[in-house]
Parts: sequence; structure tokens; C-alpha cells
Amino acid sequence: MPRRRANESEETTPTRRRPASTPEGREDQVIALAYDLAEQQIRNGTASAQVISHFLKAGSRRDRLERDKIGLEKELLAARAEQISSQGRMEELYSEAIQAMRAYGGQEAIE
Repeated sequence: MPRRRANESEETTPTRRRPASTPEGREDQVIALAYDLAEQQIRNGTASAQVISHFLKAGSRRDRLERDKIGLEKELLAARAEQISSQGRMEELYSEAIQAMRAYGGQEAIE
């Protein structure tokens, strides 16, 4: 077993943080603690095979490409939603223009 440095115990002393006020913030705090623990286990050589394989997979090129793909799909969905809302606005503008043309031509406006 390798010798530990004198200040290593100071590095592993957990710092007390105030709990987050939102569920999302709390989840982020717990995830950060889990990552800290996993890192500590990997450094100490006590990490399980599951922990090691998780981080190997997370660091793979394929996983990075999948995350990029998910990010691009998210942008695509946002663009589609924007297009749908602008399309609805265009239909409204066309309707208003047709009503204006009818009024200009002396025809009765259709509600």
C-alpha cells in the first residue's frame, strides 16, 4: 500500500455546505458529492469495477459524440418550436391582410 502524504487527510476532509433551496440544486450537490467520492476511491485504488467502467465509458469518444448529438437535437427541437410559433403569427398576419383588403374593396369584413 502506498504511503499517504501528511496533507492528504486535509484534502479529503469534507466541507459543509448549506443545502440547496431547490430540488434541482440539491440534486446537483448530491451528484457533486458522488463524483468526489468516486474520484477519491479511484485515487485510493478502492473503486469498484462498476465505478471504473462508468468513467471509462463517460470518457469514450462514442459517449462524447452521443452527448453532442443530444445537444444538437435539443437545438433542433427549439428551432422547430420557434418555426411553429412564427408560422402561427404569419397565418394571423395573412388573415389580417385579407380582412384589410376586403374592407378596402368595400366588402363586408368576415369575422
